[in-house]
Amino acid sequence: MSDVRRGVATDPDVSVVLPCLNEEETLAHCVGQAQRAFAALGVRGQVVVADNGSTDRSAEIARRLGAKVVREPVRGYGAALMAGFEAADAEFIVMGDADGSYDFGSIGPFLDKLRSGYDLVLGNRFAGGIRKGAMSVLHRYFGNPVLSFLGRSISRAPVGDFHCGLRALSKTAYRSMGLRTRGMEFATEMVVAAAKQGLRITEVPTVLHPDRRSRPPHLRSFRDGWRHLRFIVTCAPDHVYAVPGVVLFLAGMVLQTALVAGPIDVGGMTLGIHFVALGGLLALVGVNILMLGVLAKLAIAQMYPNLSSRTARWVLTRFRLEWGLAAGTVLILLGAAVDVVIFVRWVGSGRGPLDDTVHAAFVATTAMVIGISLIFFAFLLNLFRLADREREAAPAREPRT
Repeated sequence: MSDVRRGVATDPDVSVVLPCLNEEETLAHCVGQAQRAFAALGVRGQVVVADNGSTDRSAEIARRLGAKVVREPVRGYGAALMAGFEAADAEFIVMGDADGSYDFGSIGPFLDKLRSGYDLVLGNRFAGGIRKGAMSVLHRYFGNPVLSFLGRSISRAPVGDFHCGLRALSKTAYRSMGLRTRGMEFATEMVVAAAKQGLRITEVPTVLHPDRRSRPPHLRSFRDGWRHLRFIVTCAPDHVYAVPGVVLFLAGMVLQTALVAGPIDVGGMTLGIHFVALGGLLALVGVNILMLGVLAKLAIAQMYPNLSSRTARWVLTRFRLEWGLAAGTVLILLGAAVDVVIFVRWVGSGRGPLDDTVHAAFVATTAMVIGISLIFFAFLLNLFRLADREREAAPAREPRT
């Protein structure tokens, strides 16, 4: 059998990467499918089996069939795939599960998309067809659609099926994504990172078959579903922090502005001091959520440089500590000025009750608390900025001799 047919080309056009954990029942089937596809397509092909700690004969079977075997001791879907991608010798990479659920004979359209200029090509099982027994009702009608919708919401990627395991990408695109996650959420991270990088993404209709194993799958619905959801939420500070923060802050400011001079009647209802207090609470909570959102964006920019946002880039390149100090000081002085006026009135009135100033005092206190928070927040942002400058300067330093 020729090298092309056996999938051991020394200078391959395409590498098929199979993550593997105890897949001795189905691995030969998948490797054989890929090798036959290479021959049918007339390409120089390579099969890379990323063994993730198998205790069965998987590695032995892969080597016997001419596949390149790379061992990855760190357990996880993402960890295995990244090891396989690094070991792949071709520029074009196709990844797919080693359980027989995907037909590697159908990789032709994926390669055509890569050749036409796309960077990431995903299978879409809902467009291609899901065979009876291939996907549970929970995953088909709830888990995958919901998580795909959320993934599209944060990434704006033109992807209908975020979790199809059959994909193709260029090695250049893979390196530009800066992928890090080691578990099942790797599938979501790949799409989000590609979209944030501005890479060209498309889909190919793909048929999902029932897997050919006699044992249960590695996938755990709720555990792995939560890992996907956790990654999506973590990488969506605009949705998690900015939207609720802005809404709460504006609602609080509207209440306090409307009630600063005293109670008002709205539709036969009197809004008094309790609503001023509520407004202060909403404004303070909103500001704190917004601050946490900025910190979240900075943390994401450090952990996932390719997911850096405009906010993070602005803070790290243009923010000045003095701006935060000035803004905080102005708010503190405004609040203090109101309190001084109230104090003078209190002294002048014989130190009696000043019920008509309670609303203004609440608003003044809110302004001062926000101002104090801004000052300390500015110092914290400045630390991030200095740390980022230190990281950028470190590679340029020459070691002392």
